Amino acid sequence: MVWNPNDPWNKRSDKLDDAFKEAQSQLRGVLPSGGVKSLLLVGAVIFLIWQSTFIVAPDEEGVVKQFGAPVRTVGPGPHFKIPLVETVLQPKVEKLHRVEVGFRTDRQGRQQMLPQEALMLTGDMNILAIEFIVQYKIKEASNYLFSVADIHDTIGKAAEASMREVVGKSKIDEALTTGKAQIQQDTQVLLQAILDQYRAGVQIAAVQLQDVAPPDAVAAAFKDVTNAKEDREKLINQSQGYRNDILPKAKGEAAQMVNQAKGYAQARLNRAQGEANRFVATLKEYNQAKDIISKRLYIETMEEILPTIDKVIIDGKGGERVLPYLPLDRLKARTGPAAEEQKP
Repeated sequence: MVWNPNDPWNKRSDKLDDAFKEAQSQLRGVLPSGGVKSLLLVGAVIFLIWQSTFIVAPDEEGVVKQFGAPVRTVGPGPHFKIPLVETVLQPKVEKLHRVEVGFRTDRQGRQQMLPQEALMLTGDMNILAIEFIVQYKIKEASNYLFSVADIHDTIGKAAEASMREVVGKSKIDEALTTGKAQIQQDTQVLLQAILDQYRAGVQIAAVQLQDVAPPDAVAAAFKDVTNAKEDREKLINQSQGYRNDILPKAKGEAAQMVNQAKGYAQARLNRAQGEANRFVATLKEYNQAKDIISKRLYIETMEEILPTIDKVIIDGKGGERVLPYLPLDRLKARTGPAAEEQKP
């Protein structure tokens, strides 16, 4: 036996050992060199960093999930997560979403009414076709994403139910004319209460009526009723206009008459006061010279009376030779209105 320096103990080589050494040498040939290992290591680190960070936009809210279950929500800005374990959903919380009820708008912008949603019964047992939209924003992103399966359809059904309840308590005249704003407000409040019970995580921004009209089958009759109401309102407005025109005139005339009466009363009072003062002055003078004042009053009175009558003055002696004559026809003529006016 020849001594082998590689096998000083003169042991025979094991076949399993040889196979292992051969596999090890082949594996060294497959593995990359040291520089490539460094690149792979850097790439793995970058991948882990990319998987562990995320950025939430200003109009978004981040919902972090672990194995599909939400664990927390984060606001705008950069954040960290556990790579390969946590995922993030980022819904637009500032976006105004829109739900159509009673109609649908196609891609060409044409609207089509849905009778099963639009037809509603009013409180006075009339049927109306009501089309409206609901606008909402996301209030709690976690509830919005996970509490309700189909949030858009749920909001539409809840809005339809709310509108039916509010319209069912209203009269048709209110729904067609002045009550639209109140119907929108009441529907919004009721819809918000329902969605809060569902924990839907949304905030109703507005409920807007698009079209409120009677069904086509009774549209002509409703049109006649509407025209009659418009005529009634027109007549009422005309009568109120006439009233507003005539009342100020009547009040002005009444005020004028009152002022004239007050002026006449004041004038009569002043005149009476003047006549009384004159009478008092005359009485004072009469008491001082009764004969003279009596004669003067007699003369003044005769000056007023004599010019208005037909008179013939005859001397006393001449009158004895004059035949008395009574002109009955002239006296009869003077018994008319003019004579009545001359009576004292």
